[in-house]
Amino acid sequence: MSTSEEHVALARELAALVERRVVDPLEILFGGGPGDGDGDPVGPVRERLRIESEVWAAQLLGPDQRTAVHAAARLIAALYPGDGPFDPPDAWWGTAFGRAVARRAGHPGRDALPFATAGAMLGITRQGVHDLVKRGKLDRHPDGGVTTRSVQERLNRPQERHAARPDHH
Repeated sequence: MSTSEEHVALARELAALVERRVVDPLEILFGGGPGDGDGDPVGPVRERLRIESEVWAAQLLGPDQRTAVHAAARLIAALYPGDGPFDPPDAWWGTAFGRAVARRAGHPGRDALPFATAGAMLGITRQGVHDLVKRGKLDRHPDGGVTTRSVQERLNRPQERHAARPDHH
């Protein structure tokens, strides 16, 4: 997948996610919709979302690490609010947004990752993570699992970025 294809996939995914989690509930709260005669109460928000999703994708994939981490944090806070720490299911790391967050921010708020989560972030099996630890390619965390930093560093190696993408699935 080329960088532009990655950008398009990420922008589409972000737009759909924000639509589902933010815009659709607003439409319900505001009452009405395209067929009720009052127009679309969130039409301007939908238009703005199309633009913003492109900007967010560019920020997450762009060269500025600080901007990317800030964009990831803002999106996670808005899309996955909760009282506890952000801890998505392992399958989430296989999404375009999950892959971008893994590369740019690692796993927010976690220094150590279970082998299964590290595998999901890397696009490999838990056994593959064990093998990488044995070969010294990932760092074991003293409290168990592997370090988030070593997974993030591995994801940011050019050959790993291409290997961890599920283009063929």
